[in-house]
Formats: sequence, structure tokens, C-alpha cells
Amino acid sequence: MNATPNADSAAVAQRWSRRALLNRAGLGFGGLALADLFARDAAANDARDLGVLAATHLPAKAKRVIYLFMSGGPSQMDTFDYKPLLNEKHGEQLPDSVRQGQRLTGMSGNQTSLPLAGSPFPFSRHGQSGAWVSDILPHTAKIVDDLCIVRSLHTEAINHDPAITFFQTGSQVSGRPCIGSWLDYGLGAENQNLPGFVVLITKNKGGQPLYARLWGSGFLPSRHQGVQFRADKDAVLYLGNPGGVDPDGRRLMLDRLRELHQLERARTGDAEIDTRIAQYEMAFRMQASVPEATDLSSEPAHVRALYGPDVEKPGSFAYNCLLARRLAERGVKFVQLYHQGWDQHGGLKGGISRQCQETDQPAAALVRDLKQRGLLEDTLVVWGGEFGRTNYSQGKLSGDNFGRDHHPRCFSMWFAGGGVKPGVTIGETDEYGYNIVRDPVHVHDFQATLMRLLGIDHERLTFKFQGRRYRLTDIHGEVVEGMLA
Repeated sequence: MNATPNADSAAVAQRWSRRALLNRAGLGFGGLALADLFARDAAANDARDLGVLAATHLPAKAKRVIYLFMSGGPSQMDTFDYKPLLNEKHGEQLPDSVRQGQRLTGMSGNQTSLPLAGSPFPFSRHGQSGAWVSDILPHTAKIVDDLCIVRSLHTEAINHDPAITFFQTGSQVSGRPCIGSWLDYGLGAENQNLPGFVVLITKNKGGQPLYARLWGSGFLPSRHQGVQFRADKDAVLYLGNPGGVDPDGRRLMLDRLRELHQLERARTGDAEIDTRIAQYEMAFRMQASVPEATDLSSEPAHVRALYGPDVEKPGSFAYNCLLARRLAERGVKFVQLYHQGWDQHGGLKGGISRQCQETDQPAAALVRDLKQRGLLEDTLVVWGGEFGRTNYSQGKLSGDNFGRDHHPRCFSMWFAGGGVKPGVTIGETDEYGYNIVRDPVHVHDFQATLMRLLGIDHERLTFKFQGRRYRLTDIHGEVVEGMLA
């Protein structure tokens, strides 16, 4: 039986009563708002690049890394590996029983004499740990109880370029992704407005050259490469808008460019187009975030004083250490600092003294500053170079005027925070400081341990390239359990 017209009108009136209308409209507006929130969350997640690991393989003790790379190879006998026997035998020949026929570089391999050279600097024990530290590192000596000092690093590389490439990429041959790129690929970034991997280089330093491939992404997607911040008006090259272009105009241009890129992506299926879009968007956000992060004028006077007088010089090691702390607390996962000039083939006494004067106070201040802010417990700080130095003099030995050649057989590094056991010394070298006699730590062991502290199993974070699955530690590497807290 059909409904009467009056009944239909009553039904419609009931269906669209004011209360019903508001109720339905409210649900609709709420749905729109919810959809917008979901879209924003999705965009934020895409912008942050959460990495390929949905969760870390293991519980992470560190959330971020600040790696202070002392390019050139600091002398372990003049910093952390005290060898009084070398002073007793200063000028005597390196015994064949110690050298054991090991290869030398072309710079000292043809010497008819290899005279032992003791350190020209006194050493003292410090802290409750009683660690030996050279007197040219007085500020580092005050924080030894926060440090894990490893005296048994070793590498196969004997020259600078392959040695530094080995530390940064896990291979002596260039072309592989660096540590920071692997971490960015695996873990992603925390701050959608800053890169997850930033590189800082001490300004106006001579020494062995540094190449952009050291912070390159290799065969990983290019968005994972490091972004170099410079101590200039524009911290990141080509980040600012050119004259006559305002932010609104830039935003409009990027929106249209994104549409064109998406059309090309649909046509070609090229995943690198996604990277290009993401990098344009990151650059736009960085126009506001980078000037704020790199403005050290907001730091209190007592904090700036902690890092020493050089902190007032943009691009100095002290300046970069303070900047690294600011970046770390803003969610940058990997900050790589390079400081050149540690390659003392001659004039070691004056050369290494100047290097320590530039780096000792800022490096110690960085550890202290992170600690007082509660950041050290989940920030791993690493200090070290690509290899060590010989216990004998390169060239003629004249009193304390001498240099040291490259030595890959043993050298020292230190670590702080981020789940590392504090106040301990790992490894031991022989009394001549030439060979390791206890707990050797290979470059791949160092890399495996760093990744373990970040919750990554170094054997499981891989990338398939040209038919093979690659990883940072290549085909070996063991976590140094003694370093873990």
C-alpha cells in the first residue's frame, strides 16, 4: 500500500528536523576534520622519512650520534696510549722482533734507520678510573670517567684516502654508502624540518683533503646523503630564495612542480622522483629551521664559555661542537664533524699541540654539555681518526724534533654516552706501542658496535645492489661487548 502524501511530508520533515540536520552535519564536518588529520599525519610521516625499519632489531641505547673525526691520524703514543719504554729507548732501533716484517709506507719504508721516539709530553692518571692521558689534553682528562677509551683499534688501510673511506663506508674502495646514510636509511629522521644527517667541517684547516663522497649515499637513495652546513651567511648552499621570490611564491611554484613530478613518476615509475619531491619540500621547510638551529647567539654566556674562546669564530671546531649539540637536541640523528690537520710526519711536538689546543676543550665541553642537559645517556659521542702513528721517527730524529708515519696496526679512540660503559679502557698494546696484545677492535667491529647501540643488528640492515646484498660491515664484524653498559 502506497504512503499518502501527508505521510511522506511528515517523514521528510522528521528526517530533516533541525536537530537531525545538525547531527548529520556535525558528523560530516567531524569526518572532514578527521580525514584532514590523517592526511597531515601521513604527510608528516612521509616528510620525516621513518626509515625501512619498522622497529629496531634490538633495544636501542642511543638515539643519535655525534662523530668527531680527527682527520689525519692522531698519534696514540702522545694522547692516550702511554708507553714509557719508548722514552727509555729513545733513539734506539725498532727491534725486528717487534716489527715482525710488517709493511711500512713509502715515506719511511726506505729508511735505513727506524729510531724509536718517546713522547715529548708527560702523562698522568686521571679520575677514579685512573686512565692515562697526555698533558696536552687537560680538559679531556677531566672527563675520563665518562669515557670508554679503546686502545686496540686496527685497520688494513695504511694511507689516508682508503683509511678514512674504510671508516666512513666500511670499504677502502669509494662508492659505498657512509655510516650516516646507512643510519638515515634504516632509522629515518625525527625532525621533519631538518636533515637526519648533517656534516660540519672545521673552516680554513689544511691537511688531507675531504671529499663529499665521504658523506655520500652511494647506491642508497640520494635523500640519505649528508647535508653539509657551512659557517657562512647561508649555512646550506642554494637554500634561500632568489631576489624577487617570496615564500608564498615559492610555495606555489613547489606545488605546481610537485604535480609535474607526480605525472612523471606515474609515467616512468622512477622512485628517485619521490626523492626529488621530498628534497624540494625539505629545503622549503629548512628555510625557516636552519637559520634558527644555526643561530648560536641564543646560547647563554656560560654555555659558550664552556666551549672556549674559539666558539665565537664561526666554523671553528668549538663552534661546530656547540652547533652539533643544538642539532642533536633538535632531532638530527647523525652529526659528523671533521677536523683536519693531524698528519704530523714532521714537527709533531708543535703540530699535535696546536691540534689539541683547538679540539680538547670543545670536545670535553660537548660531553659535559650533553650530560648536564640529560642528553648524554642517549647520545653517542665518538672521537678518533683513520689510523695511528708509528713509534719510530719518520726521517731523522733530533731530540724531540721528529715526526711519526702512518701506523694501522694499533691506535686509540674514545666513546661517551649512548649506552657505552663509562670509565673503562678496552684493549692493550705491547710495551713498544706497535702491536695489539689484548682485545683487538677492527674497523668493522667499531661499526657493528655503533649500530648495536642504536638498536640495529649490523648483519640485518642490508641493501640489494647489482645482485648482492650489501651492509656497512661488509662480510664480518663483531660487537665489542665490553664497551656496552
